[in-house]
Amino acid sequence: MAGSEGNKLWGGRFVGGTDPIMEKFNASIAYDQRMWDADIRGSKAYVKALQKAGLVTQEEMDQIRDGLDKVFAEWSSGKFQVKPGDEDIHTANERRLKELIGEAAGKLHTGRSRNDQVVTDMRLWLRDGIATLKGNAIELINTMVERAAVEINILFPGYTHMQRAQPIRWSHWILSHAVALSRDVEHMEEIRRRVNVLPLGSGAIAGNPFNIDRELLRKELDFDGISINSMDATGQRDFVAEFLFWGSMCLTHLSKMAEDLILYSTKEFSFISLSDAYSTGSSLMPQKKNADSLELIRSKAGRVFGRCAGFLMTLKGLPSTYNKDLQEDKEAMFDVYDTVHAVLQVATGVLSTLEVNQKAMEAALSPDMLATDLAYYLVRKGVPFREAHSCSGKAVYLAESKNVSLNQLKVEDLHSASPLFDSDVSSVWDYTSSVEQYSAPGGTARSSVTAQIEHMRAWLKAHRE
Repeated sequence: MAGSEGNKLWGGRFVGGTDPIMEKFNASIAYDQRMWDADIRGSKAYVKALQKAGLVTQEEMDQIRDGLDKVFAEWSSGKFQVKPGDEDIHTANERRLKELIGEAAGKLHTGRSRNDQVVTDMRLWLRDGIATLKGNAIELINTMVERAAVEINILFPGYTHMQRAQPIRWSHWILSHAVALSRDVEHMEEIRRRVNVLPLGSGAIAGNPFNIDRELLRKELDFDGISINSMDATGQRDFVAEFLFWGSMCLTHLSKMAEDLILYSTKEFSFISLSDAYSTGSSLMPQKKNADSLELIRSKAGRVFGRCAGFLMTLKGLPSTYNKDLQEDKEAMFDVYDTVHAVLQVATGVLSTLEVNQKAMEAALSPDMLATDLAYYLVRKGVPFREAHSCSGKAVYLAESKNVSLNQLKVEDLHSASPLFDSDVSSVWDYTSSVEQYSAPGGTARSSVTAQIEHMRAWLKAHRE
């Protein structure tokens, strides 16, 4: 047997060495070593199940668990040395365990396959990762909600089709994105429930033949349930695909917010100014202040989409149970985690430090944005909305023809659109009154936005627990 084959968990059947190019191509230790903690946790639980099943003695179990604690300490202190032949994190940890305690280490893998070991590690790792991302998202949402509460009196243009639509509260815009992120948190909580199912004890495909107590394993590792079918447990990566899609959806929401803020920060809008801490300059043009933080948030969405689509294509071509193609799952999972983790933190920094130019926002409001209010004026006088809409449209056309703003039309001019227009039409041309009429739940009136803020504060309290 070639020397390097001796450390492999599968080496006995093979003679001759692995081609060095294949060795490197096959190895995953460069990235799956991130799961060292999860791998050790899983092994410490598994050896307890082995001891209960009578496959190791109490002394051997203590020896193995003490050895694993030493391996843990080496990883924690940065002293663990990955060696040639450490194909993956499982091989590396078991190799080091054997160096520390001797032959007893060889009993740890009894009845266990890397197929159920790796997916257990991944579920443990992702469960921890989800907790971190949830904390990041809640911090961002809290920042947004409290900013909305402070700046509730600021009005600015709301846009549809990138055209000025209706006056809204700046807080209403902030909360629209906070609500989207709250769905992401709820979705993440649902994914966690599906992640938190124990596959350990499934073996390679057929199950475990040694009467391993999987309920003991579940309790030791704090899983909510046990996988039903060993073939499905070792071969499915639905939870990874769900997480990748979740990341794609979350960054879609953040990309949309970033795009708005990029536009609002331009000289053409001047609605907001980013903190220097989240901006960069130009190597050529001294006057530039670039919203690179927001541009990178927008771009990272594409990166995550690619990971999701690529992994789904990998899954699409697979037959049942475990195949080596599934080694692609970890890089995708790690990269999406790292990307979303960074984006959420940067977004929180941007939202907590940007400055609002209230004068510019309110100066951008224009009477044409009250054309719908003009129609509502007629609706309140009994005119059917479709007719009122047409009358308001005629008034808009008349103002454009006269090259004046809508509020500069005289009552006599408006009569050509509808005889019901009277002197009290002047009350329409007030932006604060306009937003205050939208008092139904979900609207942009102060009372409604205040209710949204209180709802989100209650939601935050519930989801922090």
